Amino acid sequence: MGVVVSPPFMENTYVLRRPDRDDCLIVDPGSRSAEIAAMLQEQGVTPAAILLTHGHLDHIEGNWALRSQWPDLPILIGAGDAPMLTDPAKNLSAKYGKPITSPPADRLLTESDKVEVAGFEFDVFDIPGHSPGHIVYVLRSETPFVVLGGDVLFQGSIGRTDTPGGSLELLVTGIRKKLFTLPENTIVYPGHGDPTTVGEEKRTNPYCGDRAGLFEIG
Repeated sequence: MGVVVSPPFMENTYVLRRPDRDDCLIVDPGSRSAEIAAMLQEQGVTPAAILLTHGHLDHIEGNWALRSQWPDLPILIGAGDAPMLTDPAKNLSAKYGKPITSPPADRLLTESDKVEVAGFEFDVFDIPGHSPGHIVYVLRSETPFVVLGGDVLFQGSIGRTDTPGGSLELLVTGIRKKLFTLPENTIVYPGHGDPTTVGEEKRTNPYCGDRAGLFEIG
């Protein structure tokens, strides 16, 4: 797995490939689209899909540039965040004075969907709260499991919930009911910062861990 960090939000774009294949996946293309394309060229791979965890500007900014280079490259996103792709107000780019849009999605994903592409098979979890339609991708074929988590769960933190469509209760509940039921050695690759594990965050995360006590889950 390769990663490209895009300023100014220091967003993580991930590139995933199987060693025996010449295609790959791009997850949440940030502003460094030229660097992402150069990584693919260096590895001699062609992107098979763009997987989006959500529709905020820092996770979609590279979509147009990559689609321009690979016109048939499909874009996948959670159904609830699809409107953000083509609306600068909804994806928050207008707020920062640099309105951006993305091509519309080619496939809309919801809870329990599966994504099979480039030799990977992901389960899709709906975990809203940072954005209305935020999803995460869970790869159970690896040991340990891998989660491409976007802005849901960070090392020692969680995604912000003070933007339109945000909900602290929904986010914490989703993390506890869905991510925290995965094996403790599951690796979480977040949209910002360093990877972490489910077990580490269950034990220590001040917002959603065992000692946080924010919400009771029935």
